[in-house]
Amino acid sequence: MDEISVRILVAAAGFGAGIIFGATAQRTNFCTMGSLSDIVYMGSYTRFRAWLLAIAIAILTSQAMDAAGMVELDGSIYLTANFGWLTSIVGGLLFGFGMVLAGGCGNKVLVRVGGGNLKSVVAVLFLGIFAYMTLRGLIGLARLELERSNVDLTQYGHETQGIPDLLANTLAVDAGTIRWVVALVVALGFLWFCFKDRDFRSSPRDIAAGVIIGLLIPTGWWITGVLGYDDFEPTQLASFTFVAPIGESMQYLMTFTGATINFGIATVGGVIVGSFLASILSREFQVESFTDAADTMRHMLGGAMMGVGGVLALGCTIGQGLTGLSTLALGSFIAWLSIIAGGVLALKYLEEGSMSGAVKALIVRS
Repeated sequence: MDEISVRILVAAAGFGAGIIFGATAQRTNFCTMGSLSDIVYMGSYTRFRAWLLAIAIAILTSQAMDAAGMVELDGSIYLTANFGWLTSIVGGLLFGFGMVLAGGCGNKVLVRVGGGNLKSVVAVLFLGIFAYMTLRGLIGLARLELERSNVDLTQYGHETQGIPDLLANTLAVDAGTIRWVVALVVALGFLWFCFKDRDFRSSPRDIAAGVIIGLLIPTGWWITGVLGYDDFEPTQLASFTFVAPIGESMQYLMTFTGATINFGIATVGGVIVGSFLASILSREFQVESFTDAADTMRHMLGGAMMGVGGVLALGCTIGQGLTGLSTLALGSFIAWLSIIAGGVLALKYLEEGSMSGAVKALIVRS
């Protein structure tokens, strides 16, 4: 199969997977930012448990694929030996704060675009522009300065930043065994936290969201790693993420005749189409616009912060919070926790009306 047909095949499969992702998120109200909002404002962990269920399934299935030799997760961007601890923290905090201002993470704003939300259109545009500026534009200069803090793990005898590999090298134990120990401890811990709750067990919608979204992560690995395999120019191993691909999608639309479609661009389009179809079929499609200038500014700023933060952290609540975590990369766990921290801080900021008030509220609560 020639290179062009492989690329088209990967894009077509990615578009289809994106449709399933968008339709699922729209019908089940799967929203990582919303799950944090439920915790902070209502004390409900149900939607957060759907996210954890998706993570657990993504970890177990992705690690099984790697162990079976179907894909080599070491080839993903998450497991490089270039450990960006500072960019993961700073980027995660920025992304988490921005997603609250924009009313949703990268995935959610795409879903809302498909549902007719014009506010999310603005958020997506700013996310894409600032993501690309951070990748290859003006803000890239600041990114390069932050990356000076990156640690080259090969100097310490580590080939990747995978937690199992780090433990195996440090403790001088078998890497294959410790990989499954870590995967099972994390995944089973998340599953226990999910299903010990009666409300979650009695919510088929949230369980379905976690299962379907979780299974789409190894689906992405399979599309790029197996379907996209080519002896001469294999497809870059990747799965779902919604920051850099949004910027690439905007460039693709503007330079179509000289651009090349990839898995990420195709999934962005698929999520919007899937959400649109689901909202039409369920009669939930509704055009929604800004309430005032302050609302407009929040979405613009939130989109910009997500674009910058997502690139610095190498992903979003999906790119790092699902795809990255499925590789058991240390940087992904740091970025995921930082995104959660940034989101909680932003929710408190909106509630208290000031940053000092938000910090004080968090300290008093803790």
